[in-house]
Amino acid sequence: MNTVTVKGVTLGSGSPKIIVPLVGKNEKELIAEAKHLLPVDCDLVEWRVDFFDQVADYQAVVEMSKKIAEILADKPVLFTFRTKQEGGEIAFSDEQYFGLYKTVIENGVIDLLDVELFMDEKQVQETIGAAHNKGIKIVMCNHDFDKTPTKEEIVSRLCRMQEKNADICKIAVMPQSSEDVLTLLEATNEMKTKHADRPIVTMSMGQLGMVSRMSGEVFGSAMTFGAAKKASAPGQVPVGQLREILQTLAF
Repeated sequence: MNTVTVKGVTLGSGSPKIIVPLVGKNEKELIAEAKHLLPVDCDLVEWRVDFFDQVADYQAVVEMSKKIAEILADKPVLFTFRTKQEGGEIAFSDEQYFGLYKTVIENGVIDLLDVELFMDEKQVQETIGAAHNKGIKIVMCNHDFDKTPTKEEIVSRLCRMQEKNADICKIAVMPQSSEDVLTLLEATNEMKTKHADRPIVTMSMGQLGMVSRMSGEVFGSAMTFGAAKKASAPGQVPVGQLREILQTLAF
């Protein structure tokens, strides 16, 4: 499997890397949160820009990306606008989504960019091409907050992300039973052993799926989301505990 290295952080080998969300609503909150993350034991930071109250002002987003990058210095930043249909904070049209991404790729300061699997294919490919030209890595993702698809469907979606030229392929699903958690783990293992030629990131959400956030090294998930202050998704483990558990499970 090919690994992906960003600012000295290598995804796809060793223990899963810990990523922590930035969910501030304004510049003051974001700067305070970013400073709070400096001593926190995490490997990457995800800026959930859909929480930012000036998100529709692309230039404000660009300027904020520079300030966040300056504070976090050597921590890679994943820039994410999570759409409403995949659990995000606000509704954006496709035009707004890709307009924001185009502006941030060209003028902002980011290391990785989150792109959702089920967006307009032509615009997705243009966005990926533009990002790669700037050395920005693509995390392609899909979320199901209601259920856990079949093992075959999970594997199929991750394979589609590879075919679309994502650098990292990510899926998050909601379990309704312990069997659903096993389905996600089985799909992850099958993807890792039979199909994946680049890092994958998987998780079963909520309290029920929490074990999946800790067992990535065993089953093949390269990154796990921890909470430093406020969790951005159900089931995120506090970052200090998460590192201890990952080290205990390392082999």
